[in-house]
Amino acid sequence: MTDAELQRIADDPRYRQLVRARGRFGWLLSAIMFAAYVGFILLVAFDKAFLAQPIAAGGVTSLGILIGFGLILLAILLTGLYVLRANRDYDAALATLRAEHGA
Repeated sequence: MTDAELQRIADDPRYRQLVRARGRFGWLLSAIMFAAYVGFILLVAFDKAFLAQPIAAGGVTSLGILIGFGLILLAILLTGLYVLRANRDYDAALATLRAEHGA
């Protein structure tokens, strides 16, 4: 792609809208992950007894381990959600813009 082709795409209002929508979605997912992680850290700091509760009677695995594992799964889920939306919506819209601008 030449600089002129890139500039034509960048000047298209649909491209700017696409970039804004992608940015908002990324920030939303980041905020969700940040809130979940900060919530977990606050639990570690202020309610250790809650996190130390065993999952089952006589069990050795605590609730904190389960919640920590849930955070890892949340991160994987949010990443998958972003990739799904990027592949389905953002990449298709960008391909359309590139085709219309001959790039």
